[in-house]
Amino acid sequence: MAEAAAELLERAARRDAALEELRALRVAVQAVPPAALRERLSEHHLVALFGLLGVNDREQVSACVSILERLLQALDPLYVIQNLREELQKGLFHPDDSVKILTMSQVGRIVEDSAAVAEILHSPELLRQIISCIGGEKIAVAKEAIKSLSRIAQSQEGLEALFGSSLLSDLRNVMATSDVVRYRVYELIVEISSVSAESLNYCANSGLIPELIGELTGEDVLVRATCIEMVTSLAHTPQGRQYLAQQGVIDKISNIILGAESDPFSSFYLPGFVKFFGNLAIVDSPQQICERYPVFMEKVFEMAESQDPTMIGVAVDTLGILGSNVEGKQVLQKTRSRFQNLLSKIGHQAKNAPTELRLRCLDAISSLLYLPPEQQTEDLLRMTESWFTALSSQPLELFRSISTQPFPDLHCGALRVFTAIANQPWAQKLMLDSPGFVEYVVDRSVEPDKASKDAKYELVKALVNSKTIAEIFGNQYYLRLRAYLHEGPYYVKAVSTTAVEGAE
Repeated sequence: MAEAAAELLERAARRDAALEELRALRVAVQAVPPAALRERLSEHHLVALFGLLGVNDREQVSACVSILERLLQALDPLYVIQNLREELQKGLFHPDDSVKILTMSQVGRIVEDSAAVAEILHSPELLRQIISCIGGEKIAVAKEAIKSLSRIAQSQEGLEALFGSSLLSDLRNVMATSDVVRYRVYELIVEISSVSAESLNYCANSGLIPELIGELTGEDVLVRATCIEMVTSLAHTPQGRQYLAQQGVIDKISNIILGAESDPFSSFYLPGFVKFFGNLAIVDSPQQICERYPVFMEKVFEMAESQDPTMIGVAVDTLGILGSNVEGKQVLQKTRSRFQNLLSKIGHQAKNAPTELRLRCLDAISSLLYLPPEQQTEDLLRMTESWFTALSSQPLELFRSISTQPFPDLHCGALRVFTAIANQPWAQKLMLDSPGFVEYVVDRSVEPDKASKDAKYELVKALVNSKTIAEIFGNQYYLRLRAYLHEGPYYVKAVSTTAVEGAE
């Protein structure tokens, strides 16, 4: 097969390969191992195949793209950039998206290679082309371009190339293409800023981060809604949070939430602004954020108590994020009866709301109720027990009824709630006292699909790994759970059959 591939490659190199031969070459290169391809491949073969892309024949272009994909993967990225630089540039200009994607994937390989990436930095024309790909119609091409530029900017030399040269003008030019493309460039800038404080300084000094923040705090409500997602990503890093605080951005976002009461269009951007503070609280300090920006907590409670399913969903997600660590749980506990009443509403929504909101409620409940073993103090265990009790008059039965419904997502969501409380002694006593509950846990026949089997297995694992389970459940149930864990999530009991002489 290697011989046949070599012969067909030679025909292609002379540019006299017919479409049938290109089809045959496509099959041949797939069948030859990469090492064997490398031995028989030379630069003139590849240049010729790139040359065959310059025709107005979709089938020929498609065949050449498949062949090149296979051949280029067999080559070292440094070889590709050193010997095929011009071809890559032309590929990024090509009108066919499949050629652009092929070329961008090679650029992706090159920027991931420490030796090859330096070569790209000395190719301003190629960099210019990659930047222009951000403005392409095909989102896959734009995403690859963003990823590659983000990787290039991970070195000092890369930052200098992008922000200290005429390439910054190219970035600004491509931003002017459309609103969508402008946001793609902001996405790139946020990605670069997240690498280090130095990266963020380059992005800030370029003027692009201040422009993003200007749009966030501007008057256009739809633009606000888009920009807040990127600013939230920026806040995930310490340098991003420090920058936003120094520039007064966090205070501005707080003031916009405060003024949302009188804004009839606030529903467009309010969910994103509230999520921003939820994410900020969890990466920073829930207590400090909630004390410094009381409007955030007040707005979350207002949204959760409203009748608007969209607002309830965002509030529930935010409470789940906020209550995912102990400090956040304690902040919520300080609101006393208001949060207890809210839990009752969340329990009601988990049972009666449309499916998507029910799932969000189940995930938030799991997050709120989980306590790692090392944090299970008497006070915190009393707190999670009181929260569980506040969800419904019979909370265990509520989640058990959800877990028996024929909807895999809801079924798994309810199992995750049980898993969240499985290592807490009060929950284990409740499970034991609930008729048939332990039998339900060890019954494999009620799990119809892989996701459900996995979710049930996680519940069993959480029970078995608890220090109190043997004492509370007793030896018989404990051994059954251990056997389940040992057998794995997909165990099927063998059914023995007896052969009868003369039977069909």
